[in-house]
Amino acid sequence: MKVSKNTSYKPLIVQHEIITLPSASSLAILREQVQGRTPAPKKVAVIADPVFEQNDPRFQIASSTQTETNDVNKIVLRQSLNDFLGKSFGRLQHTRQEAEAILALVPDNLERLALDFNANRQTATDSNLSQYQIVHFATHGLLNETQPELSGLVFSLYDETGTNKPGFLQLNDIFNFTLSADLVVLSACQTGVDQDIRGEGLVSLTRGFMYAGAERIVVSLWAVADNSTSEFMQNYYRKILETGSNPATAMREVQLEMIQSDNYNAPFFWAPFVFHGEWKTGRSTR
Repeated sequence: MKVSKNTSYKPLIVQHEIITLPSASSLAILREQVQGRTPAPKKVAVIADPVFEQNDPRFQIASSTQTETNDVNKIVLRQSLNDFLGKSFGRLQHTRQEAEAILALVPDNLERLALDFNANRQTATDSNLSQYQIVHFATHGLLNETQPELSGLVFSLYDETGTNKPGFLQLNDIFNFTLSADLVVLSACQTGVDQDIRGEGLVSLTRGFMYAGAERIVVSLWAVADNSTSEFMQNYYRKILETGSNPATAMREVQLEMIQSDNYNAPFFWAPFVFHGEWKTGRSTR
């Protein structure tokens, strides 16, 4: 539904900056965890535009024999796909533009970019990501509503030769990360949806990345559009990296601009992303 600029309807963010937390106690735990932590030496790492399909034009050897694997990662991916409403893993071409625009704001020696076949699970689990203040994942998200611990992110499913590679990064993997990130951004679908598990509390990617050391996290509440998300993220990073806005404040600023736009003023476009974690200005991510 398109929101008219002349309507009396006024979103909450017009007058308020909105911060989300898993629980009241999580903020105290988060602040204790990052207190005195040495800032990561580099600025931004981006993983984007993975290869999901056998007919992707980026293959150098288009006629390669596709080999099937039966490892645990592959089985878990199939299980999660059953709850993914039949959605295919089409290429997210706008994530490439998104990644390049973000890193154009960062000195070359302080950035890391992984695209195409390099946007794989090995890169996503690389311990060197702990050297970056901001870690940005632009890919497909998987939400498993019946088994939320199987939710996660999907990275390249093939290497350059066309061989299947495990590309599913599930929640258990994320809990084992060690990050020093001021900000983690999950530019993917439904990455902020959680489930209340008896005896476990809220199980979500947000909780996983906080446990791994992320001070702030941006996640989505529903399936987002590739083109509008790319524009959203480019504007978001300009405010953080060029104008020095606090990541929480920058989120609201971008959303307000989209509300006033002609193309993206419907809540579907500006409202999916939410900010979790520390809203106060601490160590700069600039």
